Amino acid sequence: MAVYTDVSDGALRAFLSEYQIGDLTAFRGIAEGVENSNFVLRTTGGDFILTLYERRVDPGDLPWFLGLMGYLSDHGLSCPRPVPARDGAALRTLAGRPAAVTTFLSGVWPRQVLPAHCAPVGAALATLHAAGRGYDAVRPNALGPAAWPALVAACRADGDSFQPGLMAELDAALADILPAWPGQGGHADLPRGQIHADLFPDNVFFLDGGVSGIIDFYFACTDLLAYDIAICLNAWCFDADGSFDVAKSRALIAGYESVRPLSAAERRALPVLASGAALRFLLTRLYDWLNTPAGAMVTRKDPLDYLRRLRFHRAVLDGGAAYGL
Repeated sequence: MAVYTDVSDGALRAFLSEYQIGDLTAFRGIAEGVENSNFVLRTTGGDFILTLYERRVDPGDLPWFLGLMGYLSDHGLSCPRPVPARDGAALRTLAGRPAAVTTFLSGVWPRQVLPAHCAPVGAALATLHAAGRGYDAVRPNALGPAAWPALVAACRADGDSFQPGLMAELDAALADILPAWPGQGGHADLPRGQIHADLFPDNVFFLDGGVSGIIDFYFACTDLLAYDIAICLNAWCFDADGSFDVAKSRALIAGYESVRPLSAAERRALPVLASGAALRFLLTRLYDWLNTPAGAMVTRKDPLDYLRRLRFHRAVLDGGAAYGL
């Protein structure tokens, strides 16, 4: 459950009077998500999403995020499109928070991921990468490899209380992954562009068997395109028992390559990229687990799910065979 900023009816109506989207008829909060406060708006002009950006989002990044979403929407990706106010500004202030209105996307996210979901997700991810080619503004990945040592250090004092021996295992993983990362230690770099960086099932809507929309671009950044695939391998291709489902992986990568074929170097790099992606989400979940105050209205996510994923990827020697290539 997310922590919501209260918005009074009067404040909301005054805020919406700056837009040309019709008169408000209903609004409700969306309980899912932990980063921002989201509301569904119904007006005489249609349905929209109102987002209030909470303290974990850097306000300085918001023009980049909103600009990317608008650009991707203009270039063939089904994603929320920021709605400008009468003065042309997409970013405004409501209840003391930066706020924006975006278009509403129909569909539901899959509560149980099936192989049939994975090919459309792969194709949608490649469409995002292709659509983002012309968006020239750069946003470095604030949670990329350069950030991982500091996250390990921040968890060191209490990490072994969560699981004995955990910090030594994370130190070993970090020592293996960082020198092998593409573009480091003499390893060739890989194609870069705008990536979603958080394409979990709850950020993908389906309708009539296909992807109807991609949402939540607030971790998006400029990074290795294949790293986005690695994040999806972790998010979409492990079953509830922790086992890796090669049929899902094969479908996801085939869907991706139906739009943008991978290079041989990208294929070879998948084990280290997937290890890094697992480490990234393990570390942020572990940090949140150790530092979320008691009573906070946020559901913590179990870091051990990603420890099992990390162990799987680090054991992979032949990336092609392991991932179904």
